Amino acid sequence: MTTNARRRGSIWSAAVRTPLGVCSVVLLAIVVGLALFGPVLWGDRASAIDTDAIGQGPSGAHLFGTDALGRDILVRVLVATRLSMALAVLATAIGVGTGIVLGVLPSVLPRWAARLVVSAVNIAVAFPGLLLALFFAVIFGVGTHGAVLAIAFAMAPSFARLVQTLAASVMGRDFVAAARVAGVGRVRLLTRHLLPNIGEPLVVNATVGAGASLLAFAGLSFLGIGVQAPEYDWGRLLREGLDGIYLNPAAALAPGLAVVLAGLALNMVGETVASVVGVRTPWSRLRTPPAHEPRVDAPLVPAADAVLVVDNLRVSFPRPSGWTTPVRGVSFSVRSGEAVGVVGESGSGKSLTALAVSRLVEAPGVVTADRLEFAGTPLLTSSDRAVRGLLGTSLAMVFQDPMTSFNPTRRVGRQLAEVSEQHHGLSRSKAFARAVDRLTAVRVPAAARRARQYPHEFSGGMRQRAMIGMGLMGRPKLIVADEPTTALDVTVQRQVLRLLAKTRAEEGAAILLISHDIAVVAGTCERMLVMYAGRVVEDLPTAALPGAARHPYTRALLATTVDLETDRDSPLTVIPGRPPEPDQVPEGCAFADRCRFATDRCREEDPVLEELDRTHRVACWHPAADPTPEPRETVTAGGAA
Repeated sequence: MTTNARRRGSIWSAAVRTPLGVCSVVLLAIVVGLALFGPVLWGDRASAIDTDAIGQGPSGAHLFGTDALGRDILVRVLVATRLSMALAVLATAIGVGTGIVLGVLPSVLPRWAARLVVSAVNIAVAFPGLLLALFFAVIFGVGTHGAVLAIAFAMAPSFARLVQTLAASVMGRDFVAAARVAGVGRVRLLTRHLLPNIGEPLVVNATVGAGASLLAFAGLSFLGIGVQAPEYDWGRLLREGLDGIYLNPAAALAPGLAVVLAGLALNMVGETVASVVGVRTPWSRLRTPPAHEPRVDAPLVPAADAVLVVDNLRVSFPRPSGWTTPVRGVSFSVRSGEAVGVVGESGSGKSLTALAVSRLVEAPGVVTADRLEFAGTPLLTSSDRAVRGLLGTSLAMVFQDPMTSFNPTRRVGRQLAEVSEQHHGLSRSKAFARAVDRLTAVRVPAAARRARQYPHEFSGGMRQRAMIGMGLMGRPKLIVADEPTTALDVTVQRQVLRLLAKTRAEEGAAILLISHDIAVVAGTCERMLVMYAGRVVEDLPTAALPGAARHPYTRALLATTVDLETDRDSPLTVIPGRPPEPDQVPEGCAFADRCRFATDRCREEDPVLEELDRTHRVACWHPAADPTPEPRETVTAGGAA
């Protein structure tokens, strides 16, 4: 057995040991066992007519009584399990297969044909499923075969819509476009690139859909257009029991209870499957917290007026092989009214640090810290209610892409007003008036009119201003700006940075600015944190840059910065190599493989973030003492030099 097979088996084993998994397995085992062995054990007894026991109520001999021919109702319900479940599964299989075909056809057909298929599916989805089933039952005729096809084709449109939605999200991705450019045929594109990427949600929905098919089949048989005599399923038995419900209510209770329990079993199995296929990490790893590792740096001593204190912050995520820690021992503080920038290459842990500070790291991620305080409140130990009120009013988060941060279905003004409605108790009209005032404060033109528009009607820079305005709905003590100028042109970038500086001056708010652009941070902030491989490797004032930089990585970043004085005839400067993956951080200094000063000690022992003076910390065994630029690899028009 391969490692992947064993790993997947352990996930299933852990899933079925949960309360949901145990209940689903037990119920499904009972249903399957009755379907397999019920007719064998009680088939003759279920058909035996007893004229001496016609229409009897519940008794010791017949727990749910007898029907109009004296046959035991409980035994007939048990025997009917096979036919009821078989028909439901068959209808589901046909419906799912038809839905998959209808769902993927628009991805491979010519555009005009794809539109016809999509339109037909949309029209079919508009009709209730039971109405479609009745319609198809009339077309295919009364009886078992007609009912199977009716239910299958009734569930196919909704399943096709699901497949179309999932397929559309996959077909727009770059790897599909690359496959098309490479000349991959439509059928191969469908089987190799499309279906494998949407298979998991389809399996889950098919499992849950089997329960709906069971209920629909019982409904058709109850109406008399499903299973016909002498055969019988739960729906037909329910109809027969309903005729004498006033004399023997248990006659209708038994088949109804069977439908409910079997449907519940199928739905619970679907939920269990969903919990497995949606998790790539063994459940045992999720339940085991990451191992506590001793801190590398000395304990942080924050200033007395610090609004944010982060000491030995670690953010971990589970993997099949254990826990990985992209943020490992970050320590810093931000004083009231101070602007601190965080720089580093992609994957260095900048944004993840900001999310942890804002309590936005979701499970299964785990955030730990020796101390994580905002405005004097410990974020990791305080109640959710207390922290929610604090973060909702005193911390503003400006995300990298406000288009994905705003709800596209709600007007901008109403989204801003929601902050005051929830946290300040303002009425709807007063909250909206404040939203207009905040949009005016961040220089959104015609704020009253713009507040009634949707996010897609704003330009990129205007959306970013509106996002800052949302943060100003309260009285923020800290503004966390995560790449707020990415993808903006230089003019709008300058406006956004000026707006942040103006907000800081007027509101007295501290700013934690995260950026790839070291020049932006140097021109906006008083202090700069340089992160590499999940750690702060240097903490220094920006006023003395570039000469104050002591860590080789900081100096390399400064060397790659392009400004108006850069020689345009010289090749671009780059840092050789690439940062390590979070789960492959080497022993010792993570930058050692890219550093020309690295020694054996650097590769064996992780340097401590130590103070050089009151405002400067650096984690390096060989910090540079002179401002001489470091030689770096260069890139020319023809490639790397």
